[in-house]
Amino acid sequence: MKKNWLKGTVAAAALIASFGVANAGPNDGGSMVVTYKDDVSTLDPAIGYDWQNWSMIKSLFDSLLDYKPGTTVLTTDLAESYTISDDGMTYTFILRDGVKFHNGREMTAADVKYSLDRVTNPKTQSPGAGFFASVKGFDEASGGSGHLSGVSVIDDNTVKIELSRPDATFLHVLAINFASVVPKEAVEKWGEDFGKHPVGTGAYSLGEWTLGQRLVFKKNVDYYHKGLPHLDEIIFEVGQEPLVALLRLQNGEVDIAGDGIPPAKFLEVSKDPKYIDSIVEGSQLHTGYISLNVKMKPFDNVKVRQAVNMAVNKDRIIRMINGRAVPANQPLPPLMPGYDPAYKGFAFDQEKAKSLLAEAGYAEGFTSELYVANTDPQPRIAQAIQQDLATIGIKAEIKSLAQSNVIAAGGEEDQAPMIWSGGMAWIADFPDPSNFYGPILGCGGAVQGGWNWSWYCNETLDKLAIEADSMTDPADAAKREALWRKIFTGIQDEAPWVPIFNEQRFTIRSERLDGPDGIFVDPVHIPVHYDTVFVKDGM
Repeated sequence: MKKNWLKGTVAAAALIASFGVANAGPNDGGSMVVTYKDDVSTLDPAIGYDWQNWSMIKSLFDSLLDYKPGTTVLTTDLAESYTISDDGMTYTFILRDGVKFHNGREMTAADVKYSLDRVTNPKTQSPGAGFFASVKGFDEASGGSGHLSGVSVIDDNTVKIELSRPDATFLHVLAINFASVVPKEAVEKWGEDFGKHPVGTGAYSLGEWTLGQRLVFKKNVDYYHKGLPHLDEIIFEVGQEPLVALLRLQNGEVDIAGDGIPPAKFLEVSKDPKYIDSIVEGSQLHTGYISLNVKMKPFDNVKVRQAVNMAVNKDRIIRMINGRAVPANQPLPPLMPGYDPAYKGFAFDQEKAKSLLAEAGYAEGFTSELYVANTDPQPRIAQAIQQDLATIGIKAEIKSLAQSNVIAAGGEEDQAPMIWSGGMAWIADFPDPSNFYGPILGCGGAVQGGWNWSWYCNETLDKLAIEADSMTDPADAAKREALWRKIFTGIQDEAPWVPIFNEQRFTIRSERLDGPDGIFVDPVHIPVHYDTVFVKDGM
C-alpha cells in the first residue's frame, strides 16, 4: 500500500510493536505532531491507496471488520456480529447500535450498501473496486449500473452480502479501507472534493486542512469504542524535508518523522545510544519494483522487459539504503504464502540483456522515461537504475515528482513507461497472495486510476487466480498455495515488473509517546495506530 504502501518507503509506516507502558493507565488529552514531505493526495477511503494516507484514513473511517491491533487476526468493528451460510456464499452482518458519523447522523445498514455500491461504481474510479469482484452483481456494477445486487438491506441494523463464487479472502476485504462506510449526503454534498472534506465514523474527524501546510485531526467525542482515542488532536505538518523533520524531532518539536530516518543519517542515528529506545524496526510483506508498462512500446515486447530485468544491479541499490533489504526475484516477498524459493528469475547479466535487446530489434537501444517519487533516497535509486540501463543502451530520462503525481501517472495507460515504486512500493493489504495479484498485476487493476502500473493483464492467469480464491476449504491450503506459486512465477517469466528488493523498515518517534498497543505498523495494512496513542505523564 497498500498497498502498498497501500501501498511504502522507509517511513512512519515502519513503526511496529509496543513501546511498553510506563503508566498505570493511558492519559487523555494532548496532541502529537507528525511530519511528511508531501501533501496528502486524498482522504476518501474509496480512492486513497498510498502508505501516507492509508493510516490517516484508518483513523477517520471504520469498516464492518478490522484486525486486532498488531496482528492479522480479524475482529468485528462496525459489525457487532456476523454469520456465514454453510456454502460460504452468504454473509449476514448485525451492526452496532448507536454508531454516529462525524456529522451527527446515526449509521444504518443503508450506509453500508451505499458505500459498497459506491466503491464498485466505475464513476468513482476506485483502485480497490476489484477487491469486491466476488460479490454478486459486481460485473453489472462495474459495467455502470452502480448497484451491487448481492448487497441488500434487511433492516436498519442488518445487511446481507451474497457472493457469486466462494472467496477465501472476502472477510479480509471487508477490513480494508475500501470497505469503509461513508454517509451518502456528505459524498453528494462535496462530490469529487469529498476526499478533502471526509466524514466517517472513526476515532478522529478532520478539523483543518491547509493545503501544502498541515492537517489537523480532532478527537471524535462520540466514538463508539469507549475510552478512545486518547489524544485531543493530531497535527500532520506537510512540506517538511526528512532531514529537517529529523532535526526537529531531535529538538522535541516533532513526535513522528513520517518519512522515516533519512538514509544519509541512518547509521549516525542508529548507533547513537540516545535513540536506542526511539528507533523501531519491523518486517513487512513488501516488494519494491520497477513497473514496465506493457501498453507502451517497446515494453510491449517481452524480450525488452526481460532485458531490463537483467540490467539492474540490485545489490548496489541495497547498499544505497544501508543494506536494509534483501534482493527480490519475484513479486511475492519471502514471508508470503506462495513465494517460490526455487524460482531463479532473471540474474544480473548485462551482456545477456544486450543480446535480448538485439533479438527484440533494439540493438542500438532506445529512449524512455523513469518516474520516481522525489523523496530521498528514491531519486538516487532512480539514478542508479538509469546508469544500469544506459549500460545496455537504454537512455532513461528521470521524472522526479511528488508521490501523488507519480501515482496519477501510473494510473494512466499511456503516460509512465517505467516507474520505480520506492516510496509507494507494495505492502500487502492482507496476508494472502491474492493481494499481490488483483490490484497490482491482475486485469482488474489495469484500469484508469488503478495501481497496476505495468497495465499487465493475462486472462489465463486471471482465471487461475479466481480458481485459487475459490478454494475456501482449509484442506486445500497446500493446493491453493501451489497454484499461487504457478501464477506468480508465470507472471515474472513475462517480466511486467523488475522486482528489486524486500525491505526492512525503520523509523523514529519521540520519547513522550506511549500506549497499550504503542504505535506500530499493522502486519497487514500498515497504519500507524493513532487511536490508542497517549502522551506520558509530565510530557
